[in-house]
Amino acid sequence: MKVILLTDIKSLGKKGDLVTVADSYAKNFLIPKKMVAEATKSAQNERNQKIASEERKRAEEKAAALEMYKKINGTTVSVPMKCNDGRMYGSVTNADVAKALADIGYVVDKKKITVPSGIKSLGTYSAEVWCYKETVAKITIEVVAQ
Repeated sequence: MKVILLTDIKSLGKKGDLVTVADSYAKNFLIPKKMVAEATKSAQNERNQKIASEERKRAEEKAAALEMYKKINGTTVSVPMKCNDGRMYGSVTNADVAKALADIGYVVDKKKITVPSGIKSLGTYSAEVWCYKETVAKITIEVVAQ
């Protein structure tokens, strides 16, 4: 019997996969536990539409990420920090860099920014912004006194 998995099943596959199982296994175990749905024509069409929709969404996300990469790569960001006699109070974090990027018009999630740890003095540093899976934009951080 052909079925569509509604949940991940270790021995069969991942959610959304179309698999063939024994009739008794499907009717007595999988269907009553709502782990699978019978693969009728309408269910298969719905599955195919979901897959196509997810692929379109992924393609749009990738295009938006590549556009952001083109804009943000090589950008220099100024991060003002409170300091006294050249020593900063605290250190520069990825949240500070995200705020500085937002100030110049680039909205980036702070979780996507990789800042070298321990920026505790004024100066120029480099950081990475993960735009997409393998796409990493390099930016320059200028830490200045406030």
